[in-house]
This record gives sequence, C-alpha cells and structure tokens, in this order.
Amino acid sequence: MENGDIPEDANEHCPGPQSDSAGKSDACEGCPNQQICATAPKGPDPDMVAIAERMATVKHKILVLSGKGGVGKSTFSAQLAFALAARDFQVGLLDIDICGPSIPKMLGLEGQEIHQSNLGWSPVYVESNLGVMSIGFMLPHPDEAVIWRGPRKNGLIKQFLKDVYWGELDFLIVDAPPGTSDEHISIVQCLDAANVDGAIIVTTPQQVSLIDVKKEVNFCKKVGVKVLGVVENMSGLSQPISNLKFMKITDNGEMKDVTEWISEYMKEKAPEMLNLIACSEVFDSSGGGALKVCNEMAVPFLGKVPLDPQLCKAAEEGRSCFADKDCVVSAPALQKIIDKLMETSGLSMTESNGV
Repeated sequence: MENGDIPEDANEHCPGPQSDSAGKSDACEGCPNQQICATAPKGPDPDMVAIAERMATVKHKILVLSGKGGVGKSTFSAQLAFALAARDFQVGLLDIDICGPSIPKMLGLEGQEIHQSNLGWSPVYVESNLGVMSIGFMLPHPDEAVIWRGPRKNGLIKQFLKDVYWGELDFLIVDAPPGTSDEHISIVQCLDAANVDGAIIVTTPQQVSLIDVKKEVNFCKKVGVKVLGVVENMSGLSQPISNLKFMKITDNGEMKDVTEWISEYMKEKAPEMLNLIACSEVFDSSGGGALKVCNEMAVPFLGKVPLDPQLCKAAEEGRSCFADKDCVVSAPALQKIIDKLMETSGLSMTESNGV
C-alpha cells in the first residue's frame, strides 16, 4: 500500500489509501485493509519531500545491483567510484547493503566514523571529491552482526538519503545488496521523484547467476528503473604469465613447486613468453553468458571483466585499480566498460573538464 497504491485484496470501488474517506466509506465495509486505511496518515510522506530536496543537488543517481551475492558487485561499485573521481567528478558512494557493508574496506576507510554538522551527516571522504556513507561506519566493531527486520532497514535507507549532506554531486552511486527485496523497493521508492538515471547489473558467467540477472532485469522493468547495462564479472581468469605459480605432480601424487625452474627456463629459452597473458575459463560460459541474456531481454551489455588476482588485492587493500600498475588486465577492461557507460547513457556531457 506504499505510495498510495490500491491493495490487490481491496474491495471494488476502493477510494484509495490516501483518500480522506479511506476506511470510512461504504465501499470500505468488510475490506481487510479497512482499519489500516482509516488510521494511516494521509498526504505525501514528509520524508520523501526531504529526500527530494536533498537529492536536488545530485545530478546523476546510479544503482548497482546483482541477482545473487558473491559476483563482485561491491568491487565494481568501488572501482566505478574511483574511476569517476579520477575524472574530476564530484562523486558519492552510498552503501545500502545493511547486513553486509563491505564498501568501507574496499575504499580503505575501515575504522572511520560519521560526523554530524548543522547540515546533516557528513560522508567519510577518501579524497576531496569522493565521499562515502555506510552503516559500516556506525558499527561499534567491524564483526558486529546487523540483525534487523525490513522496516528498520528501510528507515536507515531513508535517513541516509534525507540526512546525509553530500553537497553538489555529479554522481551518486548506490551499492545495493543482492536480490530484489526490501532495500531495493525502498531505495527505488525513495528516489522515485529524484530522477534515477538507472541501474547497472553485475553478474558472473555461470548459469545460476544469469538466471538471477533475468529476475533483476524484470524487477527494474516493474519498478520503472532503466537498465543502463549488464557487466559480466569474473569472466575467465587472466593474469601475466610471469605471475603464475607452476606445480608438478610427483610419482607419489604430491604437488611440487617448480615455478623458479620454469621462470628461469623461459627467461633463457623464450623470454618473449614473459610478456604474455595467461587466460583460463573458471565458469562454464558455453551457454552464451551475459551477452546472450542481454540480447534476449533487450538490455545493453557493457562488457566483461576478467577475474584478476591484482584487482582482488586492490579491493582488499582499499585501493583504486586504475592507479595500480599491477592491474594490467582488469583496469583496462573496467575503463572500457565505464567509457561505454558514459557514452551510451549520455553521461559524458557532464564531464567537468571535458576530459
């Protein structure tokens, strides 16, 4: 019954929950929602008005979603924020994964706290043009479990949107939990009047993840959120051959490390091999992967990001992969995806320095 929608089990000729006669008219007699409608507050939600005012200074709002957990959604959100900030945009990153807030660690902000001013809650800043907000900053201990029901989660999301003072932002990136539950409905409803640009959906090539992508796309269509594109993460393992570890199975079945011998052999016999990238399929992509799903559901495919140990390390250490010369595989792939996002979504026109 949120946003004044008429409940599915309402009586015929229902006047609507926001009507002054809600729960009181003859048409309401016997309706299972009669008592709720009669006592519910009428008129627009004052929180929505406050959210709309707060979001008025944010030019673009982008949701990052995933159908299931463990696909690298938060890693993508963090690196997207780093990349946009590096292009001299004013960027905010809002973590609404209430039960699993990983953004503080991925931005190198563990142990930081939220401060209040007369303007509201102040984000925690990585740099002057990259601010972050997460429940992770509010927990007494990083291992503290957040055991909340839906209404309390939704209340905090509302509070983040109406009480955090971001100032003038070019982009607000919202890192959502996996699935299509309370938090997703809440963030969409709260930002309904704030002109959300759309959602980026992150997946892996495996079928169990792609099935959930379809659900996520259908969720976006039902709630009226544009799908900006799908990113296929962990699309094969790729890393410089010089970073590989080589093992040999001995006669008794044990694994023996022969990395040093192989490295010396290549240096002597085939030094040109040391500049090659080794690639291997991790998940079965014979079904066509995310590209096939995008074609079937008529949504944009933004590209693939390989599983790169150096990207994983950068995320663990709260660093930007774009400033790390070791991320030779993942950084160019991510940069290409972000370039395509900016171009196809019409966002490149907002670049502050015309870069």
